Amino acid sequence: MPSPHSPVSGASPPPHTSAPPPPGAAEDSTPPAEPAVARTSRPAARRTRSRPRLRVPRGIRRASGPLGLLLLWFLAAATGVLPESVLASPIDVVRRGADLIGTGELPQAIAASGRRAALGFLIGAAVALTLSLTAGLFRLGEDVIDASMGMFRAIPWVGLIPLFIVWFGIDETPKIALVALGVTYPLYFNIYGGIRSADAQLIEAGRMVGLGRIGLIRYVILPSALPGALVGLRYALSTAWLALVFAEQVNADAGIGYLMSNAQQYFQTDVIVLCLAVYAVLGLLCDFAVRLLSRRLLDWRASFEGEGA
Repeated sequence: MPSPHSPVSGASPPPHTSAPPPPGAAEDSTPPAEPAVARTSRPAARRTRSRPRLRVPRGIRRASGPLGLLLLWFLAAATGVLPESVLASPIDVVRRGADLIGTGELPQAIAASGRRAALGFLIGAAVALTLSLTAGLFRLGEDVIDASMGMFRAIPWVGLIPLFIVWFGIDETPKIALVALGVTYPLYFNIYGGIRSADAQLIEAGRMVGLGRIGLIRYVILPSALPGALVGLRYALSTAWLALVFAEQVNADAGIGYLMSNAQQYFQTDVIVLCLAVYAVLGLLCDFAVRLLSRRLLDWRASFEGEGA
């Protein structure tokens, strides 16, 4: 007869449980061994970690294009591929520029051209702002003005030079009028388009919070039209210098175009290239100023700035 403490045959033995450590015994602080896969994968992760790429500043990248063209021009002139009778070398252009600066002819020409461009731009901007606000804010103004502006825009403004000479003579007035006409169109259409592209839901929300007509124009419509107006300003400034190139070819006695006309008579390609370079630098300075103004005025608006480095 089995004893009461002996296991019954056929019954499974109780599961084995480890006895708890004695109270005074120190616990084993050794961490458990990591799996072999985890130990072998860490060096591979370190090896495949990508190294940081060398990023070239954007200013250097933007200057690489003009500097590359200048280098090609210099090499073509130095090797004789580009004869001096066709186009002077960059070194000759720089030397002639230094001579004209020393005699004072180039600073006086830049001052005269800058005065014409500034006066023509102010007149054209005032006309464009008045017409665009009238056509953009009022339906009657749109019906009267917009169709006429679209019609006049199709007329090449350079072709109006003979008519301006008949109307205003051969003094400074036709030159300033041609610059003003060239400035008016890009400013008008960009401001007008910016006003008419204002979000109708924002306008309705402004009315719901109690804004009147003046408040809607000030706080909703004009801020919505500001990006388009700044784009038009960039186009208008570049067009002002372009119009000045044509305007100063008409019986000018001072200015950058006057230097170009004299150089054309004596086949001085270095002076012609120098004057064109001055026009380009003045246009780039104006464009840079508008870019800075855009960053200051549009810092409240999140815009897409391109992808990549």
